Amino acid sequence: MSHARNLAISLLYAGLLYAGLLQVAAPAAAQPTAYPGRQVRLIATYPPGGASDIMARIVGQKLSELWAQPVVIENKSGANGSIGLEYAAHQPNDGSSFVIGNLGPVSVNPLISKVPYEMNRDFAPVSLIASSPVILVINAGIPANNLKELIALARAKPGTLNFGSAGSGSLGHLGGEMMKRMANIDIIHVPYKGGILAINDVLAGQVQMMMADPQPILPHMRAGKVRALAVSTAKRSPVAPEIPTLGEAGLPGFVADNWWGVYLPAGTPKPIVDKLQADLTRAMQSAEVKDKFIAMGIESLSTTPEGLRDYARAETEKYSKLVREAGIKAE
Repeated sequence: MSHARNLAISLLYAGLLYAGLLQVAAPAAAQPTAYPGRQVRLIATYPPGGASDIMARIVGQKLSELWAQPVVIENKSGANGSIGLEYAAHQPNDGSSFVIGNLGPVSVNPLISKVPYEMNRDFAPVSLIASSPVILVINAGIPANNLKELIALARAKPGTLNFGSAGSGSLGHLGGEMMKRMANIDIIHVPYKGGILAINDVLAGQVQMMMADPQPILPHMRAGKVRALAVSTAKRSPVAPEIPTLGEAGLPGFVADNWWGVYLPAGTPKPIVDKLQADLTRAMQSAEVKDKFIAMGIESLSTTPEGLRDYARAETEKYSKLVREAGIKAE
């Protein structure tokens, strides 16, 4: 066998071996890094220290444990959550950031003001993660021990009882307007720049009632400074199971939940959406997260992406009718 032929055969074997190695190595090189595989930011649409911010930090901490890497909380507050949602909509759709959106910026703000985003266009829903009631409370000096007695008092003195809220379009405002219509009573809305200010005036007797968030009102309830008459959810709240629902107390069908859901920017690949949804489900079903949420007056939940999408759409439709009837506009 000639030297030239031996060289040709050797080169052929070398070429075949190299091609085989490429075929083995190529699929491995093409495998994507498991999500998240990079720093992830959770965008909170309210300032540090509030219930939504604390919730984001609880969820972020649990996900960081599941992923064995930090989840950075980024606060983008303002315009009742709308600024944070606008910011989140313009982030890369690679799973490197996601946002917690709640009733206000997702369903109500677009009904009462012009917002620079569209939920169906700009976001991919991932999972509903929590819900919470507002609690109908009255000043301890008001002569009503239950909802029926309060309604009778309001009917006897139309236009003289006031209800406070955290502001126009807040759940406390929407709940009060729903109660007015369902109970056929004339009570006057008094908006405040925040729920704490409204609570302070209920305590002082400047306004007679409000539908308050659980976290700030619970200490005053337990101290007997306000009287809790009902919760706004369809079922009794785990945080105060002794308080009847508004439906049980005399207004069948009354439901007004605050809720929170996780969204990714539109166009995020489905495997990333599915992975985040699965890990959120693990987080929200953990006993640790459930207990921390209950302590805040909030119930942890999990759904499919379609479940969050359909729920948010139904909420928008429900409040669209109320906003039109009550003439609610942004302050």
